[in-house]
Amino acid sequence: MEEMGMSSMAWRDRPALITGATGLVGSWLARRLVEAGADVVCVVRDWVPQSEIVRSGTLDRVKVVRGDICDRELIERTLGEYEVNTVFHLAAQTIVGIANRNPISTFESNIAGTWNVLEACRRSPAVKAIVIASSDKAYGDQDQLPYSEDTPLEGRHPYDVSKSCADLIAQAYGTTYGSPVAITRCGNFYGGGDLNWNRIVPGTIRSVLRGERPVIRSDGQFVRDYFYVEDGAAAYMLLAELMLTEPERVLGQAFNFSNEIQVTVTELVNRILEKMNSSLQPDIRNEASNEIRHQYLSAEAARTRLGWRPLFSLEEGLTRTIEWYRNFLEGAFHEFSDRELAGSHSRSGK
Repeated sequence: MEEMGMSSMAWRDRPALITGATGLVGSWLARRLVEAGADVVCVVRDWVPQSEIVRSGTLDRVKVVRGDICDRELIERTLGEYEVNTVFHLAAQTIVGIANRNPISTFESNIAGTWNVLEACRRSPAVKAIVIASSDKAYGDQDQLPYSEDTPLEGRHPYDVSKSCADLIAQAYGTTYGSPVAITRCGNFYGGGDLNWNRIVPGTIRSVLRGERPVIRSDGQFVRDYFYVEDGAAAYMLLAELMLTEPERVLGQAFNFSNEIQVTVTELVNRILEKMNSSLQPDIRNEASNEIRHQYLSAEAARTRLGWRPLFSLEEGLTRTIEWYRNFLEGAFHEFSDRELAGSHSRSGK
């Protein structure tokens, strides 16, 4: 399968910084960058041993800086000491429910964290490319769909507002200071390595593997744009590469990346159940609040102006995702069983 923007020569020995590297997309991005020969530096706040970047062994092949993106001096020191050329800013609080319950921590991570990274980059002359991860949530609730890049950014609830603000701040740095910024707006990411079990894809797969009914918090009719994590990582790398090779095509601009399909939550759960040969019925609770009802993106600009296309269909992405969680959860079960067995031997004096 041909992968655009993945020329190994473009990445060989290129110093690249990732914030949010233990997260879902960050883990896969770090893996792809290492495989492409980049010199990768990751800013890591929390140690997450189950994350894909640890499980895949990628963390052993990158430089790790422990700290928080809200510490601008730390970010600036890291950019300078490692002579970073390319920055991928992915660190964020990404759970809508947490944002509703605790908006301040979300605003600090998603808004203040973004301006700290951008300001540190502005003061670091070696930085030539900055990819900022925004979201389809930055558009807010719109009557006219699909969202295009010209759709106003009108978040209303805490998480959506945090993404609207971060997106606008990135645009301001590009417009006012000439910062080499490009912005991604993607749909709902899914894929192996998402450890937020209240999200519909990992939660459903785990429930099926446990023989439990999968829980749908909404009424099941919310429409979302689901985007496979490896496609996201490849899109981020494509933008960063174009910023150095053909900057006039991408600098200061935002691009939607999407499979351009509309899927309700119930339809997605049923596809997973079918792929896993399960007869379980979902438990629809209709408890969701402060969430946008209907969202999907147009990726026409990325297709026509960047020559981009997704590498994986929804079916292919779900197949790979289910396989990842089978291996992950079966491995965790065997580790638990081994510990229990060892404990019973020690208690019995064996």
